[in-house]
Amino acid sequence: MSAKIRFTSAAVTRLVLAKVGHPQREEPLQTSKRVFVVAEEDQSALTSLFVKPFKNLAGYRFNHHSSLDQHEMNQCAKSIFDAPDGLLEKGCDIAKRLYSKSNHPNIKSGDLCVALVEGVEINGTLVQAICILKSESVVPFLSISTKDGDLHLHTEQGINPEKIDKGCLILNHHPNKGYHVLTFDRTGSDSRFWVRDFLGVVAVTDSPFLTNKFTNMAVAFAKEEEKAKKEDREERGQDTNDDTPPWEAASAAKDALSYFEGKEQFSLQEYEEQVLRTPEAVEKFRKHKEKVEEEQGQRFDDSFEISKKDVTKARKRIGTIVKLDTGVEIHVKPGFADQDSEVLERGFDTEKGMKFIKVFFNGELS
Repeated sequence: MSAKIRFTSAAVTRLVLAKVGHPQREEPLQTSKRVFVVAEEDQSALTSLFVKPFKNLAGYRFNHHSSLDQHEMNQCAKSIFDAPDGLLEKGCDIAKRLYSKSNHPNIKSGDLCVALVEGVEINGTLVQAICILKSESVVPFLSISTKDGDLHLHTEQGINPEKIDKGCLILNHHPNKGYHVLTFDRTGSDSRFWVRDFLGVVAVTDSPFLTNKFTNMAVAFAKEEEKAKKEDREERGQDTNDDTPPWEAASAAKDALSYFEGKEQFSLQEYEEQVLRTPEAVEKFRKHKEKVEEEQGQRFDDSFEISKKDVTKARKRIGTIVKLDTGVEIHVKPGFADQDSEVLERGFDTEKGMKFIKVFFNGELS
């Protein structure tokens, strides 16, 4: 069962700041010399900015191949939770770890904030949390001030709270299992660096996570199989441009989700027998699964309770984009195939010697 987290009572109380350069470019690491205490009147606004990115994220936990006692980030978090007065020392240790892991040329330097957060609610219990935010870019903003009886406009550089690049929230929950960790990386390309190299976390394999992963794998695998069949027909010289609309390729993906919609419990063996059926398809899916597990850095359970909410989300994500050689793209929403015959007409114009798609509609939405 996934954790229920609320930030209604949360308050950021103390901060440790750092400027994390790039070691390979000989950029330095600068850290706070003292803890910044957040004034009570500023806590509400600051807390709202800090916790906003962590709403509705999947859970992770610290993981080490031998023991959590050997996990540096886990031990830093444990030390802070056990003795909050040590925030400065351990916050600087976190900054040093990030600096030491920032050797890849694509990793950007930036500003780091390590904050102690009080009163985060998880499953009905209030706990402390450690918020780590990294901003890799500054933006200009305007400030109007009064001087000599007149107004003056100043341009300054600062952090846009809405565009924090990377973040992590460590909650003092399940400490013996590696805590409950929320994390994000908006840059995408360096997510492995942030999640695995710096934080050293793996996903909490609860029902929503496993449902999401297996539905994604099932859909991706179904689309790959459809693509392979089309390529095989092309090699055989068979016509692949018949009257079947191109967006109906998504139907295979929808069929792949039917198993999840009709079951309460997922069984990999049962899925192989009822959906994949052939030994060739089973072997291909297993290889596909192994590839995803390797990218994720952990193995997935073969049996789990299916989260119906996440199955519904998966079905809503199924759509397609029809790209035509004239530069036109048709974006098709999920569920469109059920009504395409009423609003679309496909054909061939003999005068132009080109295919066409005619679209019927009642009015423009924007």
